[in-house]
Amino acid sequence: MPDSLPFETTADLADLPGGLGQERAEEAADFALSMRSPGYNVFVLGPTGSGRRKLIFQLLERRAPDEKTPDDWCYVHNFAKPHRPLALRLPAGMGVRLREDMSHLLEDLKTGIPAAFESDEFRMRLSQIEDQFNEKQNKTLEEIGKDAASQKIALLRTPGGFSLAPLNPDKLDDVLSPEQYMSLPEDHRRHLEAEVERLQQRLQEAIRQFHVWRRERADRLRALSEEAVQFAVGHSMSDLRTSWAQYPDVLTYLEAVKKDAVEHMQDFRPPEAGVPQETDFTRYSVNLVVDHASNGGAPVIYEESPTHPNLIGRVEHIAQLGALITNFTLIKAGALHRAAGGYLILDAQKLLMQPFAYEALKRTLSTGEIRIESPGQIYGMVSTVSLEPEPIPFAGRVILVGDRSLYYLLSAYDPEFRELFKIAADLEDEIPRTDDNHLLMCRFIASLCRRENLLPFDRSGAARIIEASGRMADDQQKLYTHAESLCDLIREADHFARKNGHAHVLADDVDLARNARERRLGRIREMLIEQILRGTMRIDSDGAVIGQVNGLSVLSTGDTSFGTPTRITATVRPGEGEVLDIQREVKLGGALHSKGVLILSSFLGRRYGLQGSLSLSASLVFEQTYGMVDGDSASTAELCAILSATAGIPILQRYAITGSVDQFGNVQAIGGVNEKIEGFFTICSKRGLTGSQGVVIPETNVPHLMLRDEVVEAVKDGRFHIYAVRTVDEALEILTGESAGVADEQGAFPESSINGRVFQRLKEFADLRKRLREEQKPGVSPSEESTTPSEAGEA
Repeated sequence: MPDSLPFETTADLADLPGGLGQERAEEAADFALSMRSPGYNVFVLGPTGSGRRKLIFQLLERRAPDEKTPDDWCYVHNFAKPHRPLALRLPAGMGVRLREDMSHLLEDLKTGIPAAFESDEFRMRLSQIEDQFNEKQNKTLEEIGKDAASQKIALLRTPGGFSLAPLNPDKLDDVLSPEQYMSLPEDHRRHLEAEVERLQQRLQEAIRQFHVWRRERADRLRALSEEAVQFAVGHSMSDLRTSWAQYPDVLTYLEAVKKDAVEHMQDFRPPEAGVPQETDFTRYSVNLVVDHASNGGAPVIYEESPTHPNLIGRVEHIAQLGALITNFTLIKAGALHRAAGGYLILDAQKLLMQPFAYEALKRTLSTGEIRIESPGQIYGMVSTVSLEPEPIPFAGRVILVGDRSLYYLLSAYDPEFRELFKIAADLEDEIPRTDDNHLLMCRFIASLCRRENLLPFDRSGAARIIEASGRMADDQQKLYTHAESLCDLIREADHFARKNGHAHVLADDVDLARNARERRLGRIREMLIEQILRGTMRIDSDGAVIGQVNGLSVLSTGDTSFGTPTRITATVRPGEGEVLDIQREVKLGGALHSKGVLILSSFLGRRYGLQGSLSLSASLVFEQTYGMVDGDSASTAELCAILSATAGIPILQRYAITGSVDQFGNVQAIGGVNEKIEGFFTICSKRGLTGSQGVVIPETNVPHLMLRDEVVEAVKDGRFHIYAVRTVDEALEILTGESAGVADEQGAFPESSINGRVFQRLKEFADLRKRLREEQKPGVSPSEESTTPSEAGEA
């Protein structure tokens, strides 16, 4: 095979642009990403380590740079409804500009507004208003004072306001004392009291007028201040309004900022001496939650931890004086915000493990908008007031990556799933073993070597990787495409090549990597081999035993699996055709194993029970197994053990057998055939190969043989044998060394054949049961007559 590869080393090959043999999945994903209609999101199906995520990234790396860069998104303060921040949509890169412009505007306002109050024009107009008010007030008071003086009454200013008092006629600078006032004639006193009351009313009317004038003054002062601030703010904003003229939402926001700055002009004025002032200008900030200024093309986002907040965003809080406070600047974007207008890749299993995350994703895809809400708000679990940010539209593609089982479960139990994820990109586990795919495998090796700076592989090393891929696929005509498994082998082979000082990775380096991996993971396998060789676990590889056969099992321990022989025994007795599966009775047998036992029961009834009742009961057990047994790959071995026990013909223990059986006696393919063969070969080779040992496998498993070199060499040299069979009869002949026998036209088998002897034994069982029933009839009660045939046979 190495000579058929058209290169010297993999350094001569171009990179593999996509996945290894994943054209079907790539076409499905590309179709979904090209569709603009809603619901065409993608679920990439494949086992962990199959390169499913890398396949999507490679596909998007080719598409995303040429697509339109999505818009930026900002949250700003809503001056009308502060608890509902506004979302502003801006072209890519403009979000940063708006944030900087608002920062500069705030600095301008902090200097411009105080400067407006310090200007000469403002001070002059302010002085005019004050002078006009004081003039009107003083003139009114002066008139009242003259009126009072004409009546010999004084208008006095006191700390509490104004008061009226009669003057001393002899000394007009002094007011009358109470004694002097009481000494005045009564008529004069009444006249003074009437004048004081009149003047008092006039004074009260004047004071009421003063209040009106003060309000007018305050209004004129406020109008003057607003005019000054309007001018200062308008001057600062004039350039902004011009530069943002084509963005109506921004202009509306700037107008709201202007109005708020005028209303809160005192916040910008310097504090009075000795009065602390802490003004929060956060409301004029811009929270840029999504920034695509540095992006080119559509964003490709992979969210490693798809929690509910990480997906749809969150509103953070700050602890202050024992309370939690928040504002719009604490709104944080989620992965959906960053991926809007592009692509979001999520691990399906991680998504489903996070509370509320999957429902939040579906709600976003269904409504087409991202609404930042906590689970407590959504489900009414909290009643505290918080922010309600304006939703942001979502237009993008979500790509879920997960196992096939997850896809099928979601399809079956979630009615919304198929509406939202219309496309399944199903990765191939295997590809045909052709020259073109051999070259694809070599390009896969070349790509990894360049990407991770590994040594290039020469022809022999690449050919050995291809052989290992076929071995992983358990098929001579297939190549395994599980990316991580292949990459690990390539990396480990590079390690041994460097250790051995090779310029390229050779076949021997690949072999060293495979052997090292087998040794690292081989502790349990070697322990079982030792127990078998020491006789702790009884597995015979020579001699012959009735009702005993070497079955073959595959054990999986984490990252590895290996084959090992298992002793299967059967006993028979007269009965009614039932086969007792001891594994199932003690709940150590799986459903598939039980199915296999029932099928061989059907075979026995079909072949041997047509001429009468099947007067047989059998018991089957996997000896020295203490864990679960599942699968039907031992059903052929179990059937052979029953037939051996029935016919009394010993089975040669130098053989092991695997294969399932159908109701017609056909031997069917099973999995793990290579591991099973090698498991029995290891035991035989450790004990010494005699040239007569071997394994019986289904003929349909021959294309799956990808055995280790030592096994292949032993078979070529005749030191070990592999027999492929189609039927149980062929297997029996190999295992026993005797003829199974062919039925004649009447359905009878030769008496000396295996089947003939089975019939003869069954006839003896039937006769025995008949004789026992006849002997028990006289004097036997009806209840005793109901004794089961098997119990009678054992008696």
